[in-house]
Amino acid sequence: MTAMERFQDLPLEEVLGDRFGRYSKYIIQERALPDARDGLKPVQRRILYAMHQDGNTADKGFRKSAKTVGNVIGNYHPHGDTSVYEAMVRMSQDWKVRNVLIEMHGNNGSIDGDPAAAMRYTEARLSKLSSELLRDIEKRTVEHVPNFDDTSSEPTVLPARFPNLLVNGSTGISAGYATDIPPHHLGEVIDAVIMRMDKPGCTVDDIMTVIQGPDFPTGGIIQGVDGIKKAYETGKGRIVVRGKTDIETIRGGRKQIVISEIPYDVNKANLVKRIDEFRIDRKLEGIAEVRDETDRTGLRMVIELKREADAEGILNYLFKNSDLQVTYNFNMVAIRDQRPKLMGILDLLDSYIKHQKEVVANRSRFDLEKALERQHIVEGLMKALSILDEVIATIRASKDKRNAKDNLILNFAFSEKQAEAIVSLQLYRLTNTDITALQKEEAELKEIIKKLKEILDSEKKLLSVIKKELKAIQKKYADERRTIIEHEIEDIKINLEVMIPNEDVIVTVTKEGYLKRTSLRSYSASNGSDLAMKELDRLLLQEELHTGDTLLLFTNKGNFLYIPVHELPDIRWKDLGQHISGIIPIEQDEVIIKALSIKEFQEDQFLVFFTKYGMVKKSPLKLYQPQRYSKPLVAVNLREHDALINVQLSSGTDDIFIVTKLGYSLLFNETEVNPIGARALGVKGIDLKEKDIVVGAEVIKAETEPAIMIVTNRGAVKKMKFTEFEKGGRAKRGTVLLRELKNNPHRVIGVAVLYENKPVFVLTEKGNVEQLQPATLKFNDRYSNGSFLIDEKEYGHSIEIWEDAEPIEG
Repeated sequence: MTAMERFQDLPLEEVLGDRFGRYSKYIIQERALPDARDGLKPVQRRILYAMHQDGNTADKGFRKSAKTVGNVIGNYHPHGDTSVYEAMVRMSQDWKVRNVLIEMHGNNGSIDGDPAAAMRYTEARLSKLSSELLRDIEKRTVEHVPNFDDTSSEPTVLPARFPNLLVNGSTGISAGYATDIPPHHLGEVIDAVIMRMDKPGCTVDDIMTVIQGPDFPTGGIIQGVDGIKKAYETGKGRIVVRGKTDIETIRGGRKQIVISEIPYDVNKANLVKRIDEFRIDRKLEGIAEVRDETDRTGLRMVIELKREADAEGILNYLFKNSDLQVTYNFNMVAIRDQRPKLMGILDLLDSYIKHQKEVVANRSRFDLEKALERQHIVEGLMKALSILDEVIATIRASKDKRNAKDNLILNFAFSEKQAEAIVSLQLYRLTNTDITALQKEEAELKEIIKKLKEILDSEKKLLSVIKKELKAIQKKYADERRTIIEHEIEDIKINLEVMIPNEDVIVTVTKEGYLKRTSLRSYSASNGSDLAMKELDRLLLQEELHTGDTLLLFTNKGNFLYIPVHELPDIRWKDLGQHISGIIPIEQDEVIIKALSIKEFQEDQFLVFFTKYGMVKKSPLKLYQPQRYSKPLVAVNLREHDALINVQLSSGTDDIFIVTKLGYSLLFNETEVNPIGARALGVKGIDLKEKDIVVGAEVIKAETEPAIMIVTNRGAVKKMKFTEFEKGGRAKRGTVLLRELKNNPHRVIGVAVLYENKPVFVLTEKGNVEQLQPATLKFNDRYSNGSFLIDEKEYGHSIEIWEDAEPIEG
């Protein structure tokens, strides 16, 4: 062959498509998905068959697992020993499969996720039940194909004398397909198979009168009969599985929650660890100790509670937030006629019944063939005994065995097989008693042949044989149901009191978005000083709150973040808080502009929103108490390029004060703004000149007369009495706060409404922060430009002002 003939020029897409197609077909058919007939994947089938061939059965002693793994790899399954051994171990784990197919001596893993001991240490044999999967395999009941190296043959499917797919379930992921079939109760599944044979037209509802639902090896409680029914109809469905729990009273009147069964496929050690983490992280109050008391007598986890703890509330929290309750999703995919198929329960039962018909028919043909052969031999022996002297004379006159056979065939019309049986006959068989034994055997054979022919000729007889054998298996192996079925999925309501530590804490929120709650002990130990903050960051809020309170954080993009105080990270006073993006993800250019603490979402309280381009919106506070708050929610709808600059709480009858960059101010009563929904746009608050923007806006409490202070970009500061401002109407231009200068005019950078003796801070272009004490400033009239308190030449323009986050004493 030339080099040109050896190489082919093919498009990459074609080659990849072809190769991946072949690989996918192999994975689907030969590795990851079970056969609908015997419920086994190829590796499982090969393990069971290799053990059967090796005589490693339940009636004999255990053998080293490594020997079986070697046989499987050497004869049937040329893959890694680890994958073979793991499949073997899984079939022996009574918390994974409902009825174990392999018995194992030694460490075969645990429900805590511990791995099994190496295969050189463990010993195994087939279980009694798995012998029912292999029964009659030597009677040509199933098709055999050559193994991978043509040295022997292996079955394509096992006879499976019980419906293993439903009994032990299956799980697997292949290319484009996955399967999740839960285990069921052996007795119930056999009843369903018999019902389907008796009434081929029966419905899922009929089947569900005998199969209640899955029966997990770990027990537990299933909720949601509708999910079971949907899965049985379509192959897909969802149920809730929860552990079995009891609340017990212990010494001193305290209570403890005892878990005696956990959901299927849940790692017990991880569950214990997770529940203990709730206690350590203080996400759940009331837990004193979590213990795993599991021993050889059975599973037992104990959650000891503190005095006065709400046991039911804590249990509900665990159901909702841990693997004490999980969702199980049916996805009943199996290989039928060499193809993966999503099947409901009727399809699965039909596949199994069809397979059993073939198995019993094949076995009957095999037995019939053997019976007819034996009948032929018995007839020959009886005929030989009736002419015994002539037969003996003929044999004695012959030269050898072959000549003796030929002479018998020639002289007495015996067949080849009959002649062979006669010449092989032992002398003691020539007694008178043997003829009666042969006559009896002939009568028995006639009866057997008659029955076998009836089975092959009549489907009714065939089905009755299958039913009889299934009932025998049911009687021998069926045990008590382990999983309880409850009709409805319980709607879990969690009482917040069980989650919230009942304490007062110091909450801080910084401009750059760092949040934390700190215990009063940690705060006191630092005397409230040395708060950990990044350089140039500042506090938006520092307040003593209760863990039952709520934080509302508002961003420049008109969104709000709802954070219960108890969900804030508990961090020491001297440590940096957690960034908001680690609690609720926000966009990169989104910043927090306001933090409000809410004790109660009262009916008569409102939130008033102010935007850069003069919009005002008022909404009832109650609208900002969402049920779900894992992401930013819309607080106010903003026009393009607009931004939220302030949010304040109001009583509904307070005053609104707005100040603009060009020095206009407007005061009006908030009753002019009607309450609207959370996602609304709002109304015009002030009529802005071109290129003007709002730089400060505040809600001024009714019946109060605070001082008003503004700061300009040139470092001028001006304090005014509230009585200087006349009330106008909404959406007006307002009154002038500054005297207009032709050269280098003043531009307002912010306003402070002063109720208390709080310092005001000013940030300049060069990064300097100047602290102003308003109490030391004299009042100015509206028409002056105030006093220059910050040196513009030295520090640059002033760009931002803010009040201290907490009042100072005195």
